[in-house]
Amino acid sequence: MAFRLLKSTLFLVFVIAISCGNRSGNKNQIQNSRIQNPKNPDSIPAFENRKLILGANRTEAYLPLLAGKRLAVVGNPSSLILKKELPNGEKTYVHLIDSLLSLNQNLVKVFSPEHGFRGTADAGEAIKDGKDPKTELPVISLYGTNKKPKSEQLEGIDILVFDIQDVGVRFYTYIATLHYVMQAAAEANIPVVILDRPNPNGSYVDGPVMEAAHTSFLGMHAGVPLVHGMTIGEYAKMMAEENWLKTDKKVDLTVIPMENYNHEMQYSLPVRPSPNLPNDQAVMLYPSLGLCEGTTLNAGRGTEMQFQILGSPYLPKDKYELSYTPAPNFGSKSPKFNGKLCNGLDLRTVSELHQVDLSFIINAYRDYTKKEDFFNTKNFTAHAGTAKLQKQIEAGASLEEIRTSWQSDTQDFLKIRSKYLLYE
Repeated sequence: MAFRLLKSTLFLVFVIAISCGNRSGNKNQIQNSRIQNPKNPDSIPAFENRKLILGANRTEAYLPLLAGKRLAVVGNPSSLILKKELPNGEKTYVHLIDSLLSLNQNLVKVFSPEHGFRGTADAGEAIKDGKDPKTELPVISLYGTNKKPKSEQLEGIDILVFDIQDVGVRFYTYIATLHYVMQAAAEANIPVVILDRPNPNGSYVDGPVMEAAHTSFLGMHAGVPLVHGMTIGEYAKMMAEENWLKTDKKVDLTVIPMENYNHEMQYSLPVRPSPNLPNDQAVMLYPSLGLCEGTTLNAGRGTEMQFQILGSPYLPKDKYELSYTPAPNFGSKSPKFNGKLCNGLDLRTVSELHQVDLSFIINAYRDYTKKEDFFNTKNFTAHAGTAKLQKQIEAGASLEEIRTSWQSDTQDFLKIRSKYLLYE
């Protein structure tokens, strides 16, 4: 009898444990597991041993919201669903569009951001409306003169699904596209569903903070640092609740969160989120080298090392030993210094960064033989979010002085950010 009672008790404990384990998407459960015994790190379950489940893969969470609705997707090549993972780690994916159609969802239209739905256009290149050759679905461009969906483009749509991989940098324009999509949806009384994805630069918050006088499509919201440390779903909630959408209508927003994600997690993107971010190293360096877009420095466009090198003919060869010649290629039809030999830095072996590293630009400006041509002031200010940074570099301010200048504003942002975090 005692043995049977013990056996029944153990079985009950096992069932309860399994039940709790099935709630792996619950934020509190994840938090509790991580603080199980802070004094003994070995007792804390490693997130790496838990399977990350993207919002797009959680069909059971969002298909009921789409049932019987005419839906449109805001997406690009990064809108992928994990289809199969083999024991050797090899993964296969299916595009969200193909998944929804295979599930007999009433998909009527696609909206695409900068670089287009198939992701082949240059940065800043105008993209025309058209049809997706694979599915024959109409594709509406949300870049160029039509950044915000027009009311007539939203006719016949009951719900919008947004699924795009962001990289957590303020001037990466997918956040601006999300702003306009949410704004237009609020005004048209159309619900928005966001399928959340990891932020590969989500482990830190850093960089100059956007000033209201310099907001643009490269940074829509004052007070946001260059690296915001939020997933696209978290950022969407912040935009909605902080009334940053600049509309009297409230957006009907649903974020489908990931399971088993935290902001310290390293995440390797399965495809390029845009043509000139070819790999994890480029994504990691982009917060620092993206500021080169506002200078005459070439940051690898026109090579196969985009955002992993920088160079110019006006840098001294004795300090900048990498030699390369930019030429038109995929994603860069007219790179800076096209056809000219550049002296530069090879940053492909730079170790993991957890801050915006301004030393690359500061040192390049110091060594530049044509300082008067180094900055494109309007473009650099738009990327930096402030006119102060260029003045600091030109005046010879130290890296520490520059970093100190944005700390107070960063702390203000962190207080706002904390209200909308969905993950640790």
